[in-house]
Amino acid sequence: MMEKESRKTRFEGRQFIVWIAALVIGSLLGLTRVEWLNGMFRFVAEAYTRLFQFVAVPTIALAVVTTLASLGGKREAGRIFLHTLTWTLLTTVAAASVGLLLYVVVQPENLPLESIAAAQGDVPENLGTLSYYDHILSVIPNNVIEPFARGNVLSILLIAAAVGLALAFMPSTDETKVVEKGLLGLQQILYALIRALIWALPLGIVAFAAQLSAQIEAGVIVGSLGKYVAVILGGNLIQFFIVLPLFLVVRGLNPLKVLRAMSPAVLMALFTKSSAATLPVTLQSAEERLNVNPDVSRFVLPICTTINMNGCAAFILVTSLFVMQNGGTVLTLPAMLLWLLIAVVSAVGNAGVPMGCYFLTLSLMAGVGAPVGIMGIILPIFTIIDMVETAENVWSDSCVCAIVNRQGQHNTK
Repeated sequence: MMEKESRKTRFEGRQFIVWIAALVIGSLLGLTRVEWLNGMFRFVAEAYTRLFQFVAVPTIALAVVTTLASLGGKREAGRIFLHTLTWTLLTTVAAASVGLLLYVVVQPENLPLESIAAAQGDVPENLGTLSYYDHILSVIPNNVIEPFARGNVLSILLIAAAVGLALAFMPSTDETKVVEKGLLGLQQILYALIRALIWALPLGIVAFAAQLSAQIEAGVIVGSLGKYVAVILGGNLIQFFIVLPLFLVVRGLNPLKVLRAMSPAVLMALFTKSSAATLPVTLQSAEERLNVNPDVSRFVLPICTTINMNGCAAFILVTSLFVMQNGGTVLTLPAMLLWLLIAVVSAVGNAGVPMGCYFLTLSLMAGVGAPVGIMGIILPIFTIIDMVETAENVWSDSCVCAIVNRQGQHNTK
């Protein structure tokens, strides 16, 4: 047993070195500015993103259905869900609080009025009129096919939870057993596909890194908003490297060990900018590298992917305060605390897709009559912000999963 663990550790160490090497090679190749090479990397990066999105939707559905079908009638399901919700809310409130504290300390200045007016045309069309009620209503499915066709994560989660609970509480018959075995068989096939994608991940990392370095070299994602950007990125980094590790330490977990095990998922999130697309890698890393109980990981991680949005909560809060401040709103302490609550609730309801919290913040600001032209100024630099936020979201998902798994181990002793 010890020898097997030792071989596994050595393999993971070599794998990590390969990923870092792929990251460096891709970054250097992206700086060459060779057009045909950059075109090929764009193709490879898009192909990898599509493949992970392809397996992400059935991964969410099957993981939730099969886990609830086996645990739904037992006390463990309620306990796991309660612990997941508790730690999700704690980490999300912590992330928003760090963002608020930094905003108060740094105090970003207002932007010139002419800059805001000029950026009005850069705001994505037909989004400023959306209400948050429309966003919530879109989560409720009116047919089975559309959520899967559109990749609506929240709707898929609702459908999967309903089916899983139905299987759990229905009388056990030959027919229901056949359905459950069929779903478990499909899940095994899906995990075989996921392992194959992860085996080929270094090629994807080269392509993603090359794309990113080419964009930075070309100045596409270099911004000049100074203090605002410092608050957003600084808050994310504090949450990533200080706050979340403290949560792990409090629960008796080694943050470095957890981060090393979950590094493939965090790295994948950084490049794909989608928690949902990263979910297959997150599940595989949690179960095979962190040794999390599959009953825990396949229940906790799909839920966390949907509602545990640390980076999004901080972005919604800080950006909303910044936009309203530029619109002349006096930001009193009670008002800022109210928006902290709004940011947490909004982040919980946000979908884990690229630019999800940008569009949600835009809708909120349009709803309160704030100058949404500022969102046009933020748009060119949002690529970097979105990357860091998504990596933080997946890292937070990993921490919550590790904590809930740890609590489950203590409860069984």
